[in-house]
Amino acid sequence: MYRSDADAAEYAASSIEAFLTHTAPAILSEQLVRCIFGNPFRPVTVDPAWLTPTVVALAEGIYADRAFDRMPILADALQDAGCDNADILNHCRSDGPHVRGCWVADLLRGKDR
Repeated sequence: MYRSDADAAEYAASSIEAFLTHTAPAILSEQLVRCIFGNPFRPVTVDPAWLTPTVVALAEGIYADRAFDRMPILADALQDAGCDNADILNHCRSDGPHVRGCWVADLLRGKDR
C-alpha cells in the first residue's frame, strides 16, 4: 500500500488535483449550473397556493432521497396545484441533470438562495 502517511497524503492530493483539473469541468456543465441557479435574469417566486402537502412532500422526498427521477411527478403535482410557471414546469420535466441544490426543489422547500 503506502509506505507512510506522507505517501498517502501525496496520493490524495494528486487525486484531488486530477479531479479538479480533468473531471470537474465536465461535471460543471451548463445544465448543472442551470439546475442549481436557474435563470438569474428571470427570477421566480412561488405562489403559496402551489405549496400543497403533496407538492411539499414530493420536493422534500426528492431532495432527501436524491430521487430526481421524480421531478416530472413534481411538475404534475404543481400543475394540479395551479402552477402555470413555464420555467418551473419545464425544469421539472427536463432530462436534467438534477442535483441537490436544484433551484426548484429548494424554492418549494422554502430554502433561500
